[in-house]
Amino acid sequence: MSESNLEELGGSDTALMIVRPPDYCVEGPSLPLEHRGPLSCLGWSALVGLLNAALLLLHVVLVGVVFGVVLLPTIVVVYFGFQCHSRVLHSSAPYCRRLLDDGSSSALIILGFVILSPLLVVAMVIYCGLARRLRLFLLFQPCARARYRGGTWSGFQVPCCCWGGGSSVKAWV
Repeated sequence: MSESNLEELGGSDTALMIVRPPDYCVEGPSLPLEHRGPLSCLGWSALVGLLNAALLLLHVVLVGVVFGVVLLPTIVVVYFGFQCHSRVLHSSAPYCRRLLDDGSSSALIILGFVILSPLLVVAMVIYCGLARRLRLFLLFQPCARARYRGGTWSGFQVPCCCWGGGSSVKAWV
């Protein structure tokens, strides 16, 4: 290319090598969406970020509840094992003096850690099943949605009570 053509197109030959990604398209092959203004883009970015943060908080609460309920037997067994062992806490509670000696306390500790692994798997399966059933992972929105006007927001077309049943979403778990 001649230098006069380079000056018209942007100044250098490296500018021609930079490929701009296509405009963000929400659903299939449609016309490019209209860009938002800078303040509007900032506001929508904050809204999308807050929505994603709220969904992340919902995931954390759901994980905490599911794992807390499923792992409660392990927590209780290990707690009583450590509480009644003479070399660890050696509680003066009546059940420790009457029922549990050092051998049975050690057995409780070992039993608690042995049943921990299967219960972790069960808790993860329950959490993944709930998240998939409620379609929680589909509600996260990409921040690129805040840059363009128009289009639909995935995950919000159908009310929550209608989310069961026939779904075209397939996933390997």
